[in-house]
Amino acid sequence: VQLQASGGGLVQAGGSLRLSCVASGLTISTYNMGWFRQAPGKEREFVGGIRWSGNTYSKDSVKGRFTISRDNAKNTVELQLNSLKPEDTAVYYCAAGSKRKILSELFTPRGYDDWGQGTQVTVSS
Repeated sequence: VQLQASGGGLVQAGGSLRLSCVASGLTISTYNMGWFRQAPGKEREFVGGIRWSGNTYSKDSVKGRFTISRDNAKNTVELQLNSLKPEDTAVYYCAAGSKRKILSELFTPRGYDDWGQGTQVTVSS
């Protein structure tokens, strides 16, 4: 399994980025796919995800700003980041987990078994 994240970069506060995660070795429509982020000196935290069923779920603080979607034909999960704030600065990771995991697990890293390498998002003030 490989998860290749891309799309990060440097953006001013209020700007937007679109992150992509291309999966190989698995079919994303049969897995729960999640996005996490980790800022320097902080623990990895959940951002948002999309279940195998297509239902999405996200961290409360990013609702209305971040949107997760998937393109089954491209086997790709995307995270649209809008109205970015300096506190959104982090390395963003995509992850894949078994569809058998329960919903509460999907908000934590233990809900996922495979991880991508991360892409850096830096928001300047």
